[in-house]
Amino acid sequence: MFIGHFGLGFAAKRATPALSLAALFAAAQFADLLWPLLVGAGVEQVRIDPGNTAVTPLDFASYPYSHSLLMLVVWGIILGWLSRRLSGDRRAFLVIAALVVSHWVLDFLTHRPDMPLYPGGPKVGLGLWNSTAATIAVEVPLYAAGVWIYTRSTRARDAVGRWAFVSLAVALGLLYVGNLMSPPPPSVTALWVFAIAGGSIILVWGWWADGHRDAV
Repeated sequence: MFIGHFGLGFAAKRATPALSLAALFAAAQFADLLWPLLVGAGVEQVRIDPGNTAVTPLDFASYPYSHSLLMLVVWGIILGWLSRRLSGDRRAFLVIAALVVSHWVLDFLTHRPDMPLYPGGPKVGLGLWNSTAATIAVEVPLYAAGVWIYTRSTRARDAVGRWAFVSLAVALGLLYVGNLMSPPPPSVTALWVFAIAGGSIILVWGWWADGHRDAV
């Protein structure tokens, strides 16, 4: 899943208005932010395998530390605790921890059985990615609902707050379409480098847009 994770990040702003959208995005996407770093370091492995599923040409051969359920619970507790300490918001722990773990839940729906329960443990997945139409039918409404909740929970303080948010929401949608239609990446190196760069840009964009909006 891709924009569905961002949908949850947008929606979580209602529960924790003190937290930046960048922090909420980082929690919802933590697994995918950690994953390219570990792939680049050779700790986790991915193969480019066109036809692996209808939606993605990637074979996630091994990602026990970034994507197993147990490790995401651990990461969620750590990041939730840090967010609670830094923000002073008592709800931050639960929201951040839940967002981190939600990544596994949504990926369990979409991935074929390659989602580990714990490092070295059994792998599961319902395989929604075997159908592009079914994936879109689940993910797009989830994203749209999250964006709608965010717009109902915040208001633009200035033109930057309005248009930075709109451009971010549209850009994520276009990136999603591009991912569905684009050819496989040329190499694993290109894949993880682009993932790090793209993830960083989205976090900065979210921080910038949200910084010009007020909670309502």
